[in-house]
Amino acid sequence: MKTCPTCQQTYTDETESCPRDGARFAAEFREERKCPYCAERILSKAPVCKHCGHDVEPLTKSDTETPSPAPRQRSTEPLSAQPQGSEPAGGVQFSGAAASRPPAAAKPPRHKVAIGNLLLDLFLLGFIAFGCMSYFSQSDRASAMRVDTPATQSVAIPQGTQSIPHVVKRNESLGGIVSHYLPESIYMRRAELETAVRQANGLGSNPLKPGTQILIPGIPLQPILDRPVPTPKDFVARGIYLTAYTAGAASGLDLIQRWKEAGGNTVVFDVKDFDGELHVPFTHAYAPAGNITIRNLPKFIHYVHSLRMHAIARIALFRDAHLAQTYPDLAVHSRKFGKPWLENGKLVWVDPSNPAVQDYNLDLARLAAGAGADEIQFDYVRFPAEGDQADAQFAFQKEHPDWPRTKIITDFVARATDTLHPLGVLVSLDVFGVMAWAKPVDLVLTGQNIHDLSRHCDILSPMIYPSHFFGFDGYRDPGDAPEHFISESMERFERATAGSGVVLRPWLQAFGWHTKTYSPSYIVTQVRVAHLQGSVGFLFWNARNDYSKPLEAMPEVNLVAEHSLSPGAPGGGLGSPTTRSFR
Repeated sequence: MKTCPTCQQTYTDETESCPRDGARFAAEFREERKCPYCAERILSKAPVCKHCGHDVEPLTKSDTETPSPAPRQRSTEPLSAQPQGSEPAGGVQFSGAAASRPPAAAKPPRHKVAIGNLLLDLFLLGFIAFGCMSYFSQSDRASAMRVDTPATQSVAIPQGTQSIPHVVKRNESLGGIVSHYLPESIYMRRAELETAVRQANGLGSNPLKPGTQILIPGIPLQPILDRPVPTPKDFVARGIYLTAYTAGAASGLDLIQRWKEAGGNTVVFDVKDFDGELHVPFTHAYAPAGNITIRNLPKFIHYVHSLRMHAIARIALFRDAHLAQTYPDLAVHSRKFGKPWLENGKLVWVDPSNPAVQDYNLDLARLAAGAGADEIQFDYVRFPAEGDQADAQFAFQKEHPDWPRTKIITDFVARATDTLHPLGVLVSLDVFGVMAWAKPVDLVLTGQNIHDLSRHCDILSPMIYPSHFFGFDGYRDPGDAPEHFISESMERFERATAGSGVVLRPWLQAFGWHTKTYSPSYIVTQVRVAHLQGSVGFLFWNARNDYSKPLEAMPEVNLVAEHSLSPGAPGGGLGSPTTRSFR
């Protein structure tokens, strides 16, 4: 074996020379050298070490690489000015024939180069740091969005609905967001919509972060609309009254459900009560702002219809404290003082003969009918009956001082029925129970002539609460004599409305005021007696909407009314299934 003295490559004795071209290899080998600072191999002609960044003196092929342990110092003179064969500063010795070197270009001092390299390094480090920050920031945002991004793939979207985006605002809670979107969603209860939002977005118990986007599911592709269900006026209604506050709350929906399960089929709810406050959205010059409790009237009625129940919208007409106090020109006026008239010190009555007052209420009734109510029920459809009546002045008396109040009320009811019937709704009136006695003073003051009114409406609902018949028929405690006053009232109303075709559907007492015998049996007694005297169904009144006693009495009440259901109306007396079908 032999060793090449140039490349140290071993080869066999049979080979005359190194298999590698020693001369060429040596030349190639000389193309590289070691960096005097880091000892890594670099090109001989490289002016800067690619490993450590230090400046090094470039060499030519004729130069011989001689390692030097100490860093060389750059010569301040051009190489051509140095004697041939001499050793430049830095320890590199030229070998062989001296090769002339062209003059080198002047280079900047080392400290300027170092500063430039440092600035370049700082720039690169800053760029890298910015990139890292941007990456992690985007990663964090993506992570946050994954928390609040709706999981639409895993949650079924109700048919006919969509999910809409909502960007969370500062200090905005999930409960507030749910309350905002509830009226326009298909959900009736806040808890239902909140559950759907949590499921759609994969939300946990942590507060929402401002700026994140969540999806609100269950928004109908088209607004929820409904229309009156064609219903015969003589269907056997079994109803309860709800304030607008109850009707607009989850507790009210639960009550409606319980009433349906107990055998009820009708719900009366306030659109406007005697305080004049509106509880449904209504755009009108006289409409008060705020206090909206039924924020989507068509949706509420749609819910009632979905239970195959009859929806009655109640409107208190001429006792309207809001109108009287806000617009004094619409109030009853005092002859003595030339200012709004007071009933027992209270400013609560508007003038029933004022055309603007009538138009306002009819516009509201049209709104309720357009939202799908099956029946419009007018309460306080009368003049005030208390206070200094001689001092009360009404608009109609200026041109027709001889007209009785009954003409104003009857003409308005006729006009209202003509206006509302084309919209497919029934028209009913609440009247004083004492009007059945037809005392002249009551007729003159209230303006309610039962004989005339019965010919211009579909249903009369006399309020025959036994406890309200003070001083009648010699009873000291009329509230404890439901048999007498229910029976007597119905007989008298039957006679007063004979031949009119109107349906009598009384309001019955569902409260314990001025009676010691209020109980489920008290409820049953009223229903039984009214039914025997010709009532077609009934409505229960409790101002606090406490129907615990009627609910307890309903099994017996259903037995009383069972044989008077309309033909073809399974379990409800609301006409055929086709007529009452849910749309």
